[in-house]
Amino acid sequence: MYVYEKVRKYIDENGIKQITVAKKAGIPNVTFNAIMNGKRTMYAEDLRAICIALNVSPEIFID
Repeated sequence: MYVYEKVRKYIDENGIKQITVAKKAGIPNVTFNAIMNGKRTMYAEDLRAICIALNVSPEIFID
């Protein structure tokens, strides 16, 4: 499973709206949506911002 899939699963399972995460992470919604659908590469900076927005450690998304 790719990192973006793990992030998407976490967001879905916790009932968090993607737009909320995108805003908190400072990532444009269109870009965030592309990342969550595997259409854009998730860079380390993106993962860091998303983890800060979710208040979780990046390790939960990385094997």
